Amino acid sequence: MTDIPVIVAFLAGIVSFLSPCILPIIPGFLAYLGGASSENATDAKERWGIFLNSLFFVIGFSIVFAALGVLLNGVLAHAAYAVQTWLSWIGGAVIIFFGLYLMGFFKIRFLEYDHKLTPKINFHSRYLTSLIFGFAFAAGWTPCVGPVLGGILGLAASTPGEAFPLLLSYAFGLGVPFLVVGAFVSQAARFINRYATVLHYVTIAFGAVLVVLGILVFTQDLSLVANFGFVNDLLLHT
Repeated sequence: MTDIPVIVAFLAGIVSFLSPCILPIIPGFLAYLGGASSENATDAKERWGIFLNSLFFVIGFSIVFAALGVLLNGVLAHAAYAVQTWLSWIGGAVIIFFGLYLMGFFKIRFLEYDHKLTPKINFHSRYLTSLIFGFAFAAGWTPCVGPVLGGILGLAASTPGEAFPLLLSYAFGLGVPFLVVGAFVSQAARFINRYATVLHYVTIAFGAVLVVLGILVFTQDLSLVANFGFVNDLLLHT
């Protein structure tokens, strides 16, 4: 497995976290799971509780993504060469499609819904609640971050046998910001409110990355970038 797709998958997780229709509500959501207020989470015990609930929430959706990666690995690992070629074409087209969507070239109504996380705590253990909502978060997923995840699924489909590390890396990229917000929930809420509009450009930039990646996947030239072969070619011709 080359490093470039794994790094892209990790960055995709971070971009998913930065989605404008879910990012502003994350501090309050995590604080709610931890039984505190995002504005007043100054007590050390409250902050620790929020962080632990964030950790179990991350574990929940990471398990789902890891399981999906194992499933795709089993299905695609032994695909014939002809099938792999078709998967590269389909996967590349999917990645390009979602990249262009993230860059704002067109709109898809069902991906524009402002989805809200509204948990109802009915379990005795808040940690168990957070774990279960992690499962639900990954299984139901938020429509507005679907294009980023769709791009990674397209990449996974085009690289048979490597779906597990890709989706696990995506889960890590999505999970790390959750843990940071869980550790500094009150500061994170202020930061998000101040820079939410700026973070929109991060999504556009990542969309451009997906388009380039999709073209390389479609033409089956991804290994050139992953092995920095294009640098060698450039040096040989200068």
